[in-house]
Amino acid sequence: MRFKFLIFSLFFINFSFAQVLNDYTSIDKKIDVIPDSSSATTSGIAAYINSNFKTENEKIRAAFYWTSKNISYDVANMYEPNFTDSSQEKIIKTLKSRKGVCIHFAEVFNDIASKIGIKTYIILGYTKQNGKIATISHAWCASKIDGKWFLFDPTWSAGYVLNNKYFKKLNNAYYKVEPSKMILSHMPFDYLWQFLSVPRTNQEFYSGKIEQSKTKVTYDYATEIDKYNELSDGDKAFDCAQRVEKNGLVNNLIVDYYNSKKNEFTVIRQNNNVEKINQIVTNYNQAVGLLNDFIMYRNKSFKPTISDAAIKEMIQTPLDKLVKCKNEIYAIGSVGSENTASLNGLKRSILDAVEQAEKQSEFVKEYLSKGNGARKGMFKKVSWLGIPLR
Repeated sequence: MRFKFLIFSLFFINFSFAQVLNDYTSIDKKIDVIPDSSSATTSGIAAYINSNFKTENEKIRAAFYWTSKNISYDVANMYEPNFTDSSQEKIIKTLKSRKGVCIHFAEVFNDIASKIGIKTYIILGYTKQNGKIATISHAWCASKIDGKWFLFDPTWSAGYVLNNKYFKKLNNAYYKVEPSKMILSHMPFDYLWQFLSVPRTNQEFYSGKIEQSKTKVTYDYATEIDKYNELSDGDKAFDCAQRVEKNGLVNNLIVDYYNSKKNEFTVIRQNNNVEKINQIVTNYNQAVGLLNDFIMYRNKSFKPTISDAAIKEMIQTPLDKLVKCKNEIYAIGSVGSENTASLNGLKRSILDAVEQAEKQSEFVKEYLSKGNGARKGMFKKVSWLGIPLR
């Protein structure tokens, strides 16, 4: 089950800080002549960049410039987000149409940057310009260049919207921005992606003032990012939700994102539990097959003859497997309402099979305790045959 969170952003003609003065003319000219055949995919763009540029600074500039230069803001679809597209589907459609909202700019830039070997993340959050908090969410990126984190917003660098009309006007104001400057206009929902040793709260972002009374605890974001990368998807969502809540749920955008992460964690956990159940079903079917083999052998009065040890093992193996299935199935957490009935049915089937295996085990114990003469009189047909689950 794929969980989607609404990301789109309107941006304005006024920028929060001055244009970057660095001269990227030579890099920009070189990426401007990329062949059409290479610019149809992010792989082609990345291959061209890797062939024509050497340093990380040159490569990230080429990736950013290409994205901002060649994609235009899709004003018409600003409020018509597609919740079903995967990241790759977004990228493919954006490269074909050369249009998109902020998440499309971010996805394209992130994919190119990753394919040229630069660690990059998409950041989700909200923004502020001229002291006014945006009422819709935004997406931008962070890249690690020569061991240091910088922020990139290819959407805001590509142009601006005025009176619901898009104007293409490239600028470098949001290219390779220091985290301490980007936080003036861009607030991540998750403070991990502020890249600050003392993260700002949402309230501080609103007021533009750092709370003087709060304890200044140094936050080792580099270590925390490393820890984050080692987590499962479910644990990432859970930890993210905790950080979002801790930083203050001061507006609906933050609350929506917080709820989306909680839901994402729940869905992932349920899907993981369903995968565990599927494995239990496989193990159950194997055990039932072995139990049925034993019952059929018993119904043949243990013919052809095998050793007592082999007979004991023949019933002990499925019993052990079924007991293991029982222990595992009762350790399963939530699987969602649509799977609850199936889970309960599986529990009943396992309990029934365990009960039958235990009866057969008791029969074997009694059988092995008797002499050959007494053993012959113990046999009678057993009707139970477990049916494997599909």
